[in-house]
Amino acid sequence: MSQTVNAASVAVSRVNPFLPAFTLWWREVVRFYRQPGRVAGVIASPLLFWIVIGAGFGTSLQSGATGTGNFLHYFFPGALIMIVLFTSIFTMMSVIEDRNKGFLLSVMVAPVHRSGIVLGKVLGGTTLSAIQGLLFLVLAPLIGIRLGLTQFLVVVVVIFLTAFALTALGFAIAWRMDSNQAFHAIINLFLIPLWLLSGALFPVAGSTGWLKFLMQANPLTYGMDALLQTIFPGGPAPLLPLWSSIAVLAGFAALAFLAGFIIAERRGTLPAA
Repeated sequence: MSQTVNAASVAVSRVNPFLPAFTLWWREVVRFYRQPGRVAGVIASPLLFWIVIGAGFGTSLQSGATGTGNFLHYFFPGALIMIVLFTSIFTMMSVIEDRNKGFLLSVMVAPVHRSGIVLGKVLGGTTLSAIQGLLFLVLAPLIGIRLGLTQFLVVVVVIFLTAFALTALGFAIAWRMDSNQAFHAIINLFLIPLWLLSGALFPVAGSTGWLKFLMQANPLTYGMDALLQTIFPGGPAPLLPLWSSIAVLAGFAALAFLAGFIIAERRGTLPAA
C-alpha cells in the first residue's frame, strides 16, 4: 500500500502543474463564451445599475460630493468592479457544476498537483472577469472619460488583480458548496456587501465613523481607490498613494489564492459527487 502511495506521489511530482492549469483555464473560457446568456447577464445587470442609479443620483450628487463631476462618472468604476464581481461569481459556480457532474472528481484523481487545478480554475475565471471588465471601458468615452496609455495600463493591472482576488475568493467559497443555492446565499451575505462597502456607491471620506472603519478594512476598497485615482486624477481624496493601494489589492489577491489552495489541498475536503 505504501509503495502505491509513494508511486502516486512521484507521478504527481513529475507532472508539470502548468499543463493541467492551462487545460482548465481554456475549458473555463470556452465554456463561458458558449453560453451567450451568461455573457449578456454579467454585462447587462451592472450596466443597468450604472445607468439607473447613476442617472437617478446624477443631479443630487455633484462634484462637491464625489469630486468627479457627477455621480454617473463616480459610479463608473463601481460598475466596472461589479462586472468583475458578477463574472467571478458565474464562473466559480462551475466548481459546483463540475463536482455534481463528476468532472471534478476525475480531475482530482488524475496524477496532477492540486496547485495546477486551483491555478487553472482561478486563472480561467480571472481571464473572463478581466475581459468583461475591459469591454465595459468602451463606454467610458461616451460619458466624457478619456484615458491615456499609462492610465489604461494601470486600469488593466487593477482590473486583473481585482478579478484574480474575487475569483480566488469565489473558488474558496464554492469548493465545499454542494448546491448553487447555497453558493448564492453566501454571495448575498458576503460578496455583495464587500462590493457595497468598497466605495463603489459613495466615497469613503463622507461615511460615518463605524461605516468608514468597515470600508477602510475592506481590501476591495483599495481596488476602487486605485481606479478612482487613475480614472479621475485630482478627484476624491485617496486613501493611500496609488501604488500603495495596488499593493494592498495584490496582497488581498495573494491571500485569497492561498486560501483557495489550502482548502483544495486538504485531503479531507475531497468533494463528494
